[in-house]
Amino acid sequence: MTRTLSAIAAATIATLILGGCTLLGQAAPTESTPTGENVAADLEPFYSQVLTWESCGEGIQCSTAEAPLDWADPARESIELALSRQVATGSDRLGSLLVNPGGPGASGRDLIIDSVDFATSERLQSSYDIVGFDPRGVGASSAISCYDDPFDLDTYLFDITEGEFGSDEWLDNSEKIGENLGQDCLEFTGELLGYVDTVSAARDLDLLRAVLGDKKLNYLGFSYGTILGATFAELYPTKTGHLVLDGALDPESTGFDVTRTQTEGFESALHAFMVDCETQDDCPFPGTADDSMKRVRALLDKLDASPLRHTDGRELGSSTMATAIILPLYNLDTWAYLRTLFTEVQQGGTEVAFILADAYNTREDGKYGDNSFEARVSINCLDYGSSGTREEWREQAAELTELAPVFGPQFSYGETTCLNWPFPPKREFAPIHATGSGEILVVGTTNDPATPYVWSQALAEQLDNGHLITREGEGHTGYNKGNACVDGAVDDYLTAGTVPTSDPQC
Repeated sequence: MTRTLSAIAAATIATLILGGCTLLGQAAPTESTPTGENVAADLEPFYSQVLTWESCGEGIQCSTAEAPLDWADPARESIELALSRQVATGSDRLGSLLVNPGGPGASGRDLIIDSVDFATSERLQSSYDIVGFDPRGVGASSAISCYDDPFDLDTYLFDITEGEFGSDEWLDNSEKIGENLGQDCLEFTGELLGYVDTVSAARDLDLLRAVLGDKKLNYLGFSYGTILGATFAELYPTKTGHLVLDGALDPESTGFDVTRTQTEGFESALHAFMVDCETQDDCPFPGTADDSMKRVRALLDKLDASPLRHTDGRELGSSTMATAIILPLYNLDTWAYLRTLFTEVQQGGTEVAFILADAYNTREDGKYGDNSFEARVSINCLDYGSSGTREEWREQAAELTELAPVFGPQFSYGETTCLNWPFPPKREFAPIHATGSGEILVVGTTNDPATPYVWSQALAEQLDNGHLITREGEGHTGYNKGNACVDGAVDDYLTAGTVPTSDPQC
C-alpha cells in the first residue's frame, strides 16, 4: 500500500452526489493583479506574471501559471501549474482561498470545477475566490506520466507478485517491480520526476499567492494538503494569512512511522465498521466484531492462496481486496458498500471489489481518469524514500501484523517501491514550528483511518501558533462533513479571524 492515501479517491462516490457550482458574478475579472513585491531578479518574471482567466465550466474560470522547474536554479526551465476558481459571490471579498484536496496526487483544479460545494461552504464562497490548483506533477499541471498503455499500469496495480509473501523471491520481485516503475516514470516524464517534492510545491504556493494578488496566503488543505500547507508556513511564516490544515500528517514521522500509524488507523476504522455491522440486517458476518475481523483476515489469506478471476481477466488477490475495503472506510456514509463487498466476495463474486478498487485508482472502462497514482508514488518517493534492510523490514512486518492483524500484512514491505527510485528523497523528518506565523487551525477526526488523530494532535502541538479542532467521529477529515461545530469554527476563523480559545471538542 502507498503511505498516504488519496483524499479525492475517497470522495469519488460522494462527489457524484454533491457536485455543484455557483454562478460567477458579471464583473468577474479576467486578469490577475500580482502583488508586485520585491523578489530576486531570477524570480521576478515568475512573480510578476499576469494570469488570464477563461471560462471552463458553469461559474468556473481556469488559468495556467508558470513556475521554476528547479527553485534552486529558476532560470533553467519552467513548468506549468493549472488552476481553477470560482469568484467570490458576495460583496465583501477577502481575497483568494487556495484549496488542496490531498493525495498526494489529487486534483484541486478538478475539485473546484466539479464540486466546489464538496470542498467549501456557501459562507466561504461568499467571501473568497475559491481557487483549486494541481500541484507540480499532478493532473493538468506539468504532470508525471509512467506509461503509454493503460495495460502497463494494470500490470503494476493488479498483478499478483510471484513468490511466498515476504520471502527473498517475493522481495526480489517486488523490488524489481518498483525499479521498473521508476524507470518507466523517468522515461515518460523526464527530469520533472526529480522535482515534485513537497518543498518545491510549497514554494509554488508562495508564487501562486503573489500572482493571485494576495499579500498573505489563505489556504484550506486536506490530508496530504496539510503537510504542504505546514511546509509553506515553515518556509514563509510571515506570509501566512489564514491556514486550515484538516486531517493532518505529522512532519516528524518517518516513512515507517507513517505506515505504522496509518495501519492502526485503518484497523480501528474496520473494527468500528464491524461493531456497526452487528446492528445491520444485511451484515455478512455472524458473531462479534472481533470474530468478524478474524474472518476478514482469513478471507484475505484465502485470496492470496486462490485469487478470484474477474470478468476482464484480472485476479482479485489480497492487495486489490484491501484497496476495495479501504475506500469505503473513508466515509461513514459509504459503509454499506463494505457489507455488499464482503457478501459478494464470500460467495465468489468480484464485481463490487473491482468497482471499489477501480474507483480508488480512478480507473473506468480500462482507462485511468487521471495520473493520481503515478503522482502519489513519485511524490512519496521524494518525500520519504526507502530505508532499512530486509531483516529490518521483516521485523517491521511482524510489528505491523501484531498491531493490526487484518491490515498489517497489507501495509508491510512498502519500502520496496522507492528502494531503487531514480532520485533520492529530499524532505527532512523534523517538526514544523512556523515561528512568526499567524494563527493556524488544525482539524483532526478521532477515528480518521487515513490521517489518524494523533497526527493532528502532533502538528497542532508543534506549530508555535497552532490550534486544534477535534471532531469526534468516523471518516477522513472533518470540515464540511455536516458537523456544525467544526464547520462554524473553521468558517469563523477564515472569514473573521476568530480563533477558538480552546479545542471545542466537536
